[in-house]
Amino acid sequence: MAVNAILCAFLIRAITSNCIFMNLKVFLFSAALLPCVAFAQTRVSSPDGNLEVSVSGNGGKPTYSVTYKGKTIIEESPLGVKTTIGDFSSGLTLTDCETDAINTNYTLSRSKTSRVHYVANEAICRFSKDGKNVLDVTFRVSNNDVAFRYVINKTGECGSCIVESEATGFDFPSYATTFLTPQSDAMIGWKRTKPSYEELYKADEPVGTPSQYGQGYTFPALFRIGDDGWALISETGVDGSYCASHLSDGTSDGLYTIAYPMPEENNGNGNAAPGVALPAATPWRTITVGDNLKPIVETTVPWDVVEPRYETAWDYKFGRSTWSWIVWQDASINYDDQIKFIDLAAAMGYEYTLIDSGWDVNIGRDRMKELADYGRSKGVELFVWYSSSGYWNDIVQSPTNLMCNPIVRKREMKWLREIGAKGIKVDFFGGDKQETMRLYEAILSDADDYGLMVIFHGCTLPRGWERMYPNYVGSEAVLASENMVFNQSFCDGEAFNAALHPFIRNTVGCMEFGGTFLNKRLNKTNDGGSERKTTDVFELATAVLFQNPIQNFALTPNNLEDASAVAIEFMKYVPTTWDETRFIDGYPGKYCVLARRHADRWYVAAINATDETLKVEVKVPMLAGQNVDFYYDGRDKAPEVKNLEVGSDGKVKLELVTGGGAVLVK
Repeated sequence: MAVNAILCAFLIRAITSNCIFMNLKVFLFSAALLPCVAFAQTRVSSPDGNLEVSVSGNGGKPTYSVTYKGKTIIEESPLGVKTTIGDFSSGLTLTDCETDAINTNYTLSRSKTSRVHYVANEAICRFSKDGKNVLDVTFRVSNNDVAFRYVINKTGECGSCIVESEATGFDFPSYATTFLTPQSDAMIGWKRTKPSYEELYKADEPVGTPSQYGQGYTFPALFRIGDDGWALISETGVDGSYCASHLSDGTSDGLYTIAYPMPEENNGNGNAAPGVALPAATPWRTITVGDNLKPIVETTVPWDVVEPRYETAWDYKFGRSTWSWIVWQDASINYDDQIKFIDLAAAMGYEYTLIDSGWDVNIGRDRMKELADYGRSKGVELFVWYSSSGYWNDIVQSPTNLMCNPIVRKREMKWLREIGAKGIKVDFFGGDKQETMRLYEAILSDADDYGLMVIFHGCTLPRGWERMYPNYVGSEAVLASENMVFNQSFCDGEAFNAALHPFIRNTVGCMEFGGTFLNKRLNKTNDGGSERKTTDVFELATAVLFQNPIQNFALTPNNLEDASAVAIEFMKYVPTTWDETRFIDGYPGKYCVLARRHADRWYVAAINATDETLKVEVKVPMLAGQNVDFYYDGRDKAPEVKNLEVGSDGKVKLELVTGGGAVLVK
């Protein structure tokens, strides 16, 4: 036993150092070989050594903590799950740490970058209870990202279980501040369709501030840790095998924990806690860390740790779309108005027109085929709107009760394929239960069988779906453009919200916002309704800042006559997919300067949400020494464009009016 104790002590010491270097797979502990079984702590670091995760057995209650460049980002925080086959959050012994190096390349066709080289160190921490290996916790640590998940092992006769809750927490220093949006109560809002991830963000609030509804906060969640850095918390890899999660309300000292859906969601249909087959892997929880905002904006962790769920036989084409409903509203869903928006799409060189709710009644199926044929003659294809269901909310916008039934759904998709439609927009989900995740996945899978792309609206956050599902092309999951039409306060707050999304919502997934208005008044005749407070160049900049592979822009036919020719010409050519994204400058809710590259063309977009004209000097090395088209707010804030020569140092001085913007294009 003395020799064994010495060996254990040696390995305990080694675990706190050797796990940092992960060029080879190493089994640091084996309970079968070493009767001392446990060690106190293990550490895994990023390839560059700046980001470090420490995992501890902590007297039976496992914990982890995160530091970046030696500064605490997440204090000691709980790990573990409680299930119907056992409590795996206490009474555990950390017995083994298996390590590996991850070095992979993959491509993305529908996000902020097209080629990703993912390099990370992995540690699989094995926890035992009553002599059985009941729970593994896998950590992957890249230079600015931590991803971790659980694997619940099968240790007895039970082949399945319910995961009742998670202990998983994120304990931030008490001086941290937050940029969060609340999870709403269930079965409230329009036709009892919430939660639908459409609540207001609040910026720079102290940790522990109670959420609006007392239901916690939705992912993603941004935290500023004083002058020490930033952290973005989210999750990825959610499919029909689990539920989606959110954060609980935080404690006054900064602890937030994983919360499951509310039992009342989706009218009480389905369980709040997920049922799993054993062994079972949970979704990945992700933490993006940096001492500035660049790693937050540029992260690819939502896609780094997931894999495609199925291959496709279809060559999906992404692009721009017109959309009558956003300004012309319900009355526009008729044959004649849809012809006008198809003609607008053709005039703009856009690939698609979206036909919104009520088409089945106001246009009819026979004339929908006529619209599809007419659009095709103009080089424009159709997306078609559907309600997700009718039995878990009070939605009457038709067509309803088609996407929730697999037999009816496939029949409907077959018809869409026959008339030549290229995609669907499915609305009003209102829940995060496992049953609802299964519906998302089933709609995507069935749609791919018929060559249909899918946009979700009134929905949950996408969690790695751009890589998981080849026909997925966007989710709303944000307080989007329609609210500007409904209420002046949302127009008043447009700039503030737009300056948040590149740092939070849109950095982890596609965001089908449906914006870029060129009407000054948001009604059909451009002379009433809500009044837009932003400049036209601000709107052009959001076409770059907001990323979604299918962009349903808010342009209207009258814009061909009453909008600036400068703005119209820009909107004819702005792309919707990007090969590279770089953060330039900004602060959430105040201003943002972001660069995106499509093929060999760079777009640098800037917006100002502060109450004063903002003068900033930014460095855009990708444009150094080049002549660019510079779009700016000119006389009377009208959009103007001129040639600008960027100096060899890549520095550009921008003067952004309140609610204004700028775009540089090369």
